[in-house]
Amino acid sequence: MNTHFQGKSLLKEIDYTPSELYTLIKLAEHLKYLKKHNIEHHYLQGKNIALLFAKTSTRTRSAFTVAATDLGAHPEFLGASDIQFGKKESLADTAKILGSMYDGIEYRGFDQDIVDGLAKYSGVPVWNGLTDDWHPTQMLADFMTIDEVFGHIKDITLTYLGDARNNVANSLLVTGAMLGVNVHLVGPKSLQPTQKVQDIAAGYAKESGAKLLITDDLKAGVQGSDVLYTDIWASMGEEDKWAERIKLLQPYQLNMAAVKATGNPNTIVMHDLPAYHDLNTKLAQNIHAKFGLSEMEITEEVFNAPFAKQFQEGENRMHSIKAILAASLGNLFIPALVDPE
Repeated sequence: MNTHFQGKSLLKEIDYTPSELYTLIKLAEHLKYLKKHNIEHHYLQGKNIALLFAKTSTRTRSAFTVAATDLGAHPEFLGASDIQFGKKESLADTAKILGSMYDGIEYRGFDQDIVDGLAKYSGVPVWNGLTDDWHPTQMLADFMTIDEVFGHIKDITLTYLGDARNNVANSLLVTGAMLGVNVHLVGPKSLQPTQKVQDIAAGYAKESGAKLLITDDLKAGVQGSDVLYTDIWASMGEEDKWAERIKLLQPYQLNMAAVKATGNPNTIVMHDLPAYHDLNTKLAQNIHAKFGLSEMEITEEVFNAPFAKQFQEGENRMHSIKAILAASLGNLFIPALVDPE
């Protein structure tokens, strides 16, 4: 029976075993098939899900909303002004009330302690839609995309370029190590993950055989890569760091030279979005006015290349989030786990 997932929270990737994560990815692929063939899958009929967003969101909010609705549940959005933990009511008190009314809670914000506290006090499954430390629902979509493109994820080499100490880089390193993916993080020494994160990943890599590399040498880092991945150079709340980040990270731009340096004709490109590859956003226009850049972490040429998979990856946010909702709330029969392959 589904003793692996039912009632369980997803606060960070290591809450699950590698086999449990890969099973969720295969479930997501199944749910994607059902969606594409208009086959109903109302596993959460009558359930109510709270969506707590202290940070703005396009993909995560849309993915949770559509996933919950497809499953027959009712999602309720609560924005930053609705969930002022600690201002009018403590985190524990809020969590207890929400848990008494809702069947599950998603949280997207800054502090990992908040999502951990929600899980501790609410008594219902809690899902991390992004914190400063980890981005586990993004990982399900990312490795699902790799599984779809290559037919497997074990022994794939994924190289991340840029700010290698943010939540996405932390999660890629640890999740890749769990699933047997060779993860290379390539960025300046001042923007590399903490020793604690590296140690977590190294422990899993010993078990899975994944080869991990953290370097500031772009050519060495990208050599032989199957996947090149990048992310915005300054996250929400770091708007004052653009000048510093541009200076540090311009050498690590995901451009055609980096793609060619892999030496792999089948390399794909991924980005968790939003991406600053042109001047069609106010932020990019401001950066252009101050620093003269028309492209940042990824070039227009690469972003629009046939091997760029960021929109498949973005769509997969919904299918993979649907998998974790269904598995943790739907009383599904999942008789056996699937090992990463």
